[in-house]
Amino acid sequence: MSMTVGVVAGEPSGDLLAARMIQGLYAHDAQTVVQGIGGPAMSRVGFNAWHPMDILSIFGYIDAFKQAPRLIRTYRDVKRRLLADPPHVFVGVDAPDFNLRLEAQLRRAGVPTVHFVGPSIWAWRYERIHAIRQAVSHMLVLFPFEVELYEREGVPVTYVGHPLAELIPMHPNRGAARGRLGLAPDDRVLALMPGSRASEIQALAPRFLRAVQYLQQQDPDLQVLVPMVNHARRIQFEALARQTPIAHCHVVDTLPDTVMRLESDHDCSPEINSAQGWPIAWHAMEAADAVLVASGTATLEAALFKRPMVISYVLSPWMRRIMAWKSGQKKPYVPWVGLPNVLADEFVVPELLQEAATPEALAEQTWKALSDARYAAQVARRFTTIHESLSRDTPTLAAQAIIQVCERGTA
Repeated sequence: MSMTVGVVAGEPSGDLLAARMIQGLYAHDAQTVVQGIGGPAMSRVGFNAWHPMDILSIFGYIDAFKQAPRLIRTYRDVKRRLLADPPHVFVGVDAPDFNLRLEAQLRRAGVPTVHFVGPSIWAWRYERIHAIRQAVSHMLVLFPFEVELYEREGVPVTYVGHPLAELIPMHPNRGAARGRLGLAPDDRVLALMPGSRASEIQALAPRFLRAVQYLQQQDPDLQVLVPMVNHARRIQFEALARQTPIAHCHVVDTLPDTVMRLESDHDCSPEINSAQGWPIAWHAMEAADAVLVASGTATLEAALFKRPMVISYVLSPWMRRIMAWKSGQKKPYVPWVGLPNVLADEFVVPELLQEAATPEALAEQTWKALSDARYAAQVARRFTTIHESLSRDTPTLAAQAIIQVCERGTA
């Protein structure tokens, strides 16, 4: 009898993680049935979506309040389906506010539960470990330092590596990336990445643009790549850029048409073939000498591309108050917010947050990343070590752990 697996994934990163996990399950048994909430990457590998993933793609507390009725209806429908016809195992991929609540209900009903991607309790709201212990039969974590944390708390755990470490090349090809983006091999290039959400771009883009104005006083030929997650965010950024204009600014949300045509050509180069399906931000990071980036997953991606970076983030006063109220903390437990620094256990790259994120300070630190070859090489060596530590056969390891939980058959 084939295995039935319930899955709920939230956010594009969860969609990619779950798709890789599903491929691992199908490799074990092609007749496995996987269904629940998911995105396009999961659907492409055979997932049966009851609801689209964008239902869970909530940005901020105001959006969550507006979407609450739809979220409640979706939660009740998924819970009803899973309890009426229980799967052999349920896997919640990220989306902890939704999934941990659902996992607790299912586990009480006797369904084994796996949670894939540990919430950042090492930084915020460690007390969530009690809810995790009650809701989760087994944790799958992306970072090696998380294993000791969950073992100490009595939660079964498996480190499966980070799938980005397999998707991003160990040795990036800067020249090939510049060719795809129409840049000269000897250009000095900065990737400017003020975030993927409207609120992030509104807060960070003006500071980043002003920092570039300072940088271009030192190098008038500095090329600036600005990858945008979609056309709406591109329009928003370009409006801000008209207020703080910079030279040699290349705002991109897709590859140039000439490269897109090459990608459909069976005779295209190996470099282009290897980059098919990449998000535009990856092309920009591979092409860049350095990255000025909003705190988030993009910092890990930049580290895997071995690029020196400056990490920044700015929250409005009311958002800071809400976060402090919700978490009970004024700052994280660890002294870093950027994943590269968390993984290195030290400040490998600078973090300029809140009041410290002045255009002058951003420019000063970014200029070092752009111009100091010895520093850039040192950072690249540290990031190579991180890449090697995260590189595992994630689909197989995740699938094996899920199958073992299923075979034990107890919640």
